Order: sequence, then structure tokens, then C-alpha cells
Amino acid sequence: MKDNPLRKLGMLGQSIWLDYIRRDLIVSGELRCLIEEDGLRGMTSNPSIFEKAIAGSHDYDEDIRVMVLEGKGVKAIYEALSQRDVQSAADEFHKLY
Repeated sequence: MKDNPLRKLGMLGQSIWLDYIRRDLIVSGELRCLIEEDGLRGMTSNPSIFEKAIAGSHDYDEDIRVMVLEGKGVKAIYEALSQRDVQSAADEFHKLY
């Protein structure tokens, strides 16, 4: 394994976190790779981060369409989408904690 500056930071006591979340990061396995190979130890989310993730991709389109057809409002749709992604990300971090 070649030198990884993020791993070196971890060895110096720094906890590497990602200030970003999006569905394809999780489902593609990229998040797992960041955890295992780069020593990622956490990630943050907030409404602004989710707004960028949802508006900046088509990953959420089908879920949104289904929930709209079910008559769910904007708040319920946002909460369902964000909670699903946060839970999926937490599942990836489960081994660490």
C-alpha cells in the first residue's frame, strides 16, 4: 500500500470526516472505500448538504415521484430521503463504532 496522507493524519490522532452526503456515494461503495482505505471516521449532513445532493443528481427522482403520488408533502419527502441516507451511511460506519 502506498503512502496515504489521510491515513498518516489518522496515525497522528486526527479524525477525518466528510462534510458531504449523497446517495450514490453510499450505494456505489465509495463511502465504504473511503472508510476502509482512507480512514474516514465520520460524515456530516444538514439540510443544505441534502439540498445539493437531491437537486444535483437524479438519484432521488424515483423516490420523490412515488412519494408525491402517495400524497406526501415536501417535509415528509425530505425527512424520508434524508433519514434513509443517514441510516445507510451509519450502517457503513457500524464496524467503527
